[in-house]
Amino acid sequence: MPKFATVAAYAPPGVGMLAVGVVAEVFARRGGDLPRFEFTLCGDRPGPVPTDVGVPVAVEHGPERLAEADLVLVLPWAGFRDPVPGPVLDALTTAHARGAVLGAHCVGVFALARTGLLAGRRATTHWRFAELLAGRHPDVTVQAEALYVDEGDIVTGAGAAAGFDLCLHLLRREFGAAVANAIARDLVLPPHRDGGQAQYLVAPVAEDCQDERLADVLAWAREHLDRPLPVAELAGRALMSRRSFARRFTAATGSTPHAWLLNQRLSRAEELLETTDLPIEEVARRVGYGSAAVLREQFVRRRGVPPRAYRSAFSRTVRSG
Repeated sequence: MPKFATVAAYAPPGVGMLAVGVVAEVFARRGGDLPRFEFTLCGDRPGPVPTDVGVPVAVEHGPERLAEADLVLVLPWAGFRDPVPGPVLDALTTAHARGAVLGAHCVGVFALARTGLLAGRRATTHWRFAELLAGRHPDVTVQAEALYVDEGDIVTGAGAAAGFDLCLHLLRREFGAAVANAIARDLVLPPHRDGGQAQYLVAPVAEDCQDERLADVLAWAREHLDRPLPVAELAGRALMSRRSFARRFTAATGSTPHAWLLNQRLSRAEELLETTDLPIEEVARRVGYGSAAVLREQFVRRRGVPPRAYRSAFSRTVRSG
């Protein structure tokens, strides 16, 4: 069973309007056969809370609701360098002790660090503030370039729109790839960016692909995951040398071609396991692996469970056995 049905987000004075929009878009407006969450905005006290753009948001609950939720998200705010109110820190530690999942992105991570719950753990934040976080909390291993870091009961994310990556990762982890991808499509977002992907890129994909060569090759590769896709072939399709292709690919995506293909193959395998009753051997073939054993090896490394166990947990089909 998924860990969370109730979601509470802490919105202190000066909270980022973008951050409020991110968590509300993901957790507050679902319909159809997608999961529904009981979503609550919490503040230091009930009432209007000013945002970083000056427009107030209505907050109906104080920190006591944070202590009761299954998933607690700490949003970034302008005064993150200032002390966090004691009742808020108490609510976060109480929620964690109850077994809740805690999450924060951007400078919201500073509040989690002040609880002491990140001591001895890995975490990330907006790259501009990674050094400050590490300096203030030397017992935290700050991974400055990661999009998000999953420590199981605590998940931290990078700045700004990386809040979407963190939320979609949580949905993928708890509900599976099909649900996360459906919500991503609804929000017109990429369905999955690996947590180890770089926070910022030298050149965004659109800018790097004005002639559409690289973008066309990526689209073609996604449609042909069932076959070997050596870098030399991809580079040839892009009319580039292997060295130029690899350099432009990493600059545009924040990933190497090999890592990108691995992520695409395993993400497609997740969807097939969830939404079809295809035999594992056929799933392996469709995503470019020579056998179910190879798929199993790669799948266990990424998801921590074998494909059959993943299917059992997340399948949305009626299987024949």
